[in-house]
Amino acid sequence: MIPLLGLIIGLIIGILIPYNIPKEYSNYAAVAILAALDSVFGGLAASMKNNFDIKVFLSGFFGNSLLAALLAYIGDRLGISLHLAAVFAFGNRIFLNFGLIRRMLVEKNNEKS
Repeated sequence: MIPLLGLIIGLIIGILIPYNIPKEYSNYAAVAILAALDSVFGGLAASMKNNFDIKVFLSGFFGNSLLAALLAYIGDRLGISLHLAAVFAFGNRIFLNFGLIRRMLVEKNNEKS
């Protein structure tokens, strides 16, 4: 529940304090946000399995975000679209975690019925 609460608080702060990211940094910000969302969904899934560890969550959240942005930056310098690899990898993991969360919620709902 902690990751979901953090996501909601972050969204509220983002809405109340708007910030425009310069266009030249949009690829870096996009992959960093995608990596952060991957960590949030992973943390939510771990929380539902009673396997949540705040140290693992925070290290993944910041580490994955920084690594994804760094890879996008290096790709831009080399003239290669490395950010697409991060988009694929983190997008895939988000859908896998979402599927796991969905299945766990359906199973809990079936147990109650």
